[in-house]
Amino acid sequence: MEEKYIPAIFSKKQAVMKKNRSKVWPPFTQMKTAKTPLNIVKAKDTILFADDGKEYIDANSSWWVNVHGHGHPYLAKAIQKQFEKVDHVLLASVTHPKAEELAERIIEILPAHFEKVFFSDDGSTAVEVALKMVFQFWFNQGKPKRRIVALDGAYHGDTFGAMSIGQRGYFNEPFEHLFFDVDFLDFPAKEKETEILLSAKTLFETGEIAGLIVEPLVQGSAGMRMYSVDFLDQLVALAKENHVLVIFDEIMTGWYRTGKLFAMNHGNSKPDIVCLSKGLTGGVLPLGLTVATNEIYEAFLDESKTKALLHGHSYTGNPLACAAACASLDLFAKSETLLNVNRIVASHSSFLNKIKTHQALLEVRITGTIIALELKTGAESSYFSSIRDIAYEFFLENGILLRPLGNILFLNPPYCITDEELDYCYNKLEAFMNSLS
Repeated sequence: MEEKYIPAIFSKKQAVMKKNRSKVWPPFTQMKTAKTPLNIVKAKDTILFADDGKEYIDANSSWWVNVHGHGHPYLAKAIQKQFEKVDHVLLASVTHPKAEELAERIIEILPAHFEKVFFSDDGSTAVEVALKMVFQFWFNQGKPKRRIVALDGAYHGDTFGAMSIGQRGYFNEPFEHLFFDVDFLDFPAKEKETEILLSAKTLFETGEIAGLIVEPLVQGSAGMRMYSVDFLDQLVALAKENHVLVIFDEIMTGWYRTGKLFAMNHGNSKPDIVCLSKGLTGGVLPLGLTVATNEIYEAFLDESKTKALLHGHSYTGNPLACAAACASLDLFAKSETLLNVNRIVASHSSFLNKIKTHQALLEVRITGTIIALELKTGAESSYFSSIRDIAYEFFLENGILLRPLGNILFLNPPYCITDEELDYCYNKLEAFMNSLS
């Protein structure tokens, strides 16, 4: 963390940026009170280099996407090689080798009942596609199923369908009058599992439920809330018994975040549709996939074009993104990736045992490479907790870029993070908790 990096070509631009407020309108930021953002001019492995020469450990993988580390030469080579062949082409009545390769490879690593891959641009659009698949699956068959079941606290993206099935209030209150109705089940805390399963059974037995969508095992933006595999298996089984289509939003939980390649691999019950994004390309280019069973696909086959899935994006199946995803799959297949995942899991577990009785903690929890520390506040845990800003500045001052979810501090680092970097993060987490005591 000692090397300084200040590229001369940026110096004049940075001076202008500091003098005049940036024209960038950033996400999830109240600009009236926000401080000047970090200006990152280089990234390598786990380290982000700012224009002033300071370095920061990317403790949350740049919004949970950069799983292999920054600037990976294998990904760069794959993108450059593809650029020299085909940079972009539409994916309607046209295909290209990298889209075909990626679809085949995705099907190979998912459970056997998955057959078809629909391309989109990011996680939110992958969820939108999944919802449209579910609703139109029943519509095409003349069956009036129009209700969706989701979990309270869910976050599935920021497009309107995705917002409809997510946590109400918080980010979405100005738009709620435009949402479709959703039946929400309580979050499955251990003591409420039986009650929630009974509620689900009652809903499913109405025959009106088109689909169920969940973030399997971990609700990310809700504060890295974690629930049991047994509950998930039972919930999916109930849905299947009542002919309810099941969507797993594995946008964050996929690609070894839960310790296995996909969260669905922890249990016995499998979804009908899975949404993938984030680490899919190694976090270097946007890409979303919605993968469905052949049964769902065949419901769209008809002489009438109106029964087709009439959905698409300008950059659907972009060859550069597909090439990055194929290269990322190569890296996931390397033994060192799983070794690194297991090393991080073991390291998190040791840290949990060290701090679990800390007086500043309400709870500490782990699933795979995610460790979440829920801090006591004297009030309910909230995304808008004032601890968030204090913690963010503390870690920034100590060379760690970490975006707390309110009073939830969490690490889900790139898998190339070193033991020394992990220990440094743990030490600063402990130091912050000590400062609250």
